[in-house]
Amino acid sequence: MFKDMYTKGEYIKKNPTLDVEHSMWKANKIVLMMKRNNIAPKTICEVGCGAGEILSQLQYRMSPECKFSGYEISPQAFKMCKKRANERLNFKLKDFLQEKDVFYDLILLIDLIEHLEDYLGFLSKIKSKSKYKILHIPLDISILTVLLSKPIMKARSRVGHIHYFTKEIALQILRDIGYKVYDYFYTAGSVELPAQSIKSSLARLPRRFLFTVNKDLAVRIMGGYSMMVLAK
Repeated sequence: MFKDMYTKGEYIKKNPTLDVEHSMWKANKIVLMMKRNNIAPKTICEVGCGAGEILSQLQYRMSPECKFSGYEISPQAFKMCKKRANERLNFKLKDFLQEKDVFYDLILLIDLIEHLEDYLGFLSKIKSKSKYKILHIPLDISILTVLLSKPIMKARSRVGHIHYFTKEIALQILRDIGYKVYDYFYTAGSVELPAQSIKSSLARLPRRFLFTVNKDLAVRIMGGYSMMVLAK
């Protein structure tokens, strides 16, 4: 049922750009994570690559020796991917779990696991398919979102989030599955990206102020943050 949202075109009707406009920002955060940990992969795969723009942006920022692959199950998104393909960047309209004999230096799971019906099984099954994983996980649970409830329900209906995380839950889940977490940091899309509403714009100042005082507290109270995680 949840997979049909992507394969039958419902998701792209609600999100026609597939967040291409945020891809440069996300690519910069991925590069930052690699630099912080001295990682220089020669092969990178993104599962659930959307329009493929994150991989396209990474291609400009990394060594010419690095090769990129993107996997997508949405036929509509795959059409957008193909426009970005070149000799170092390829895309497949395929469920990544169907790939038997692949191994990458790095797998990217950018804003993905919150959409997957069985994300625990997925993370377990791909464990052996790369040396490193970089995940970007929205932290939808906060005091504000629990009190209002509307933001979480909006994320569910418009962008297909069916699982919700805090920093502590996300990190513990990875450890429970057997991943070693090497590094993580918050990303402030609600502050750094263009505001989507007047309410979002008004919330920027308290989010910024509280984040400078106590990062964890700001995320727990105000929400609007995600987390970039490096795991192995």
